[in-house]
Amino acid sequence: MQNRREFLKTAALATAGAGLLGCQGGPQRFNIVKGDGKMHLKFFPYELKLTHTFTVASYSRTTTPDVQVEIEYEGITGYGEASMPPYLGQSVETVTTFLQKVDLGRFSDPFQMEDILSYVDSLSPGDTAAKAAVDIALHDLVGKLLGAPWYKIWGLDPGKAPSTTYTIGIDTPDVVREKTLEAAGRFNILKVKVGLDTDEQMIRTIRSVTDVPLAVDANQGWKDRSKALEEIFWLKEQGIVMVEQPLPVGQVEDLAWLTERSPLPIYADESVQRLADILPLKGVVNGINIKLMKCTGMREAWKMVTLARALGMQVMVGCMTETSCAVSAAAQLSPAVDFADLDGNLLIDNDRFTGVQVEKGRLRLTEAPGIGVTLV
Repeated sequence: MQNRREFLKTAALATAGAGLLGCQGGPQRFNIVKGDGKMHLKFFPYELKLTHTFTVASYSRTTTPDVQVEIEYEGITGYGEASMPPYLGQSVETVTTFLQKVDLGRFSDPFQMEDILSYVDSLSPGDTAAKAAVDIALHDLVGKLLGAPWYKIWGLDPGKAPSTTYTIGIDTPDVVREKTLEAAGRFNILKVKVGLDTDEQMIRTIRSVTDVPLAVDANQGWKDRSKALEEIFWLKEQGIVMVEQPLPVGQVEDLAWLTERSPLPIYADESVQRLADILPLKGVVNGINIKLMKCTGMREAWKMVTLARALGMQVMVGCMTETSCAVSAAAQLSPAVDFADLDGNLLIDNDRFTGVQVEKGRLRLTEAPGIGVTLV
């Protein structure tokens, strides 16, 4: 019988032989290398460049700060990343400061995932994106060592992966029309950012060029519950199928009132960050949007899916502006959810990876082990 070390070497060689480890091309730009034991943590800043200016109810941006992470163990590399849109309150500086605290040398091997990620989570009360980067890289590494993608390890059927939404940000009618036409024929459902006094104009502009189902995301932009309800009734007439975070986080009673009367399902996004936030939202919303950068990664995201289902709640898996690394990690959960909003990698023009694909609007998961990505 093989001992653990022999098994790991055999698994690594088998994975490499299958050509699934990804290329190592391009200059290495790591500014930090940590780990005195068998696992080595590396990371470097990487600015994501958006194809179009991205506007929601509270801000606009053309780039997103990001930190790329790798964990290496016995010649196998797991990839992760931390993406920091403005509302997370995190930055490249806070992420790199956190990552410098992480000492993987205290663990003998990556299969001690629960202990490793519990330790990482204990290092600070926040820093969710930084924690997610370590979590994703560790999941990628362990999946590669096992020779299986995580959707298989979780027992999920890749054929049940849903269509992903494609996001249309708030903009002028001409730009909105242009973005919608770019998505025509490629996606089965679009996600429209609303929350300003241009909502009706946004929807009518999109409806002038397509009749595909729409999801809307107000990003807390609506403040009055009665006006929000009136708008939701109008949106239903326009072919909208769900509403995400219609009211500010603090208006819990108003959100419950709105959900009770809404003809469309209401999903919480900013109102639910981590596992502990779900139970208080039972009866307040119909469903939750899980994002790896909010919840510290795949480990907690899987627990959130399980709890939400146990409470009879619907589930959506979403993303930030990210490379195919974090998007593919989130996509491993997609066969277990009702809605997927995994287009963050499609909104940038400097993706470092290839991973999950979109075919005829649906997510297509690959057989590649771990999170299913390779370096470009």
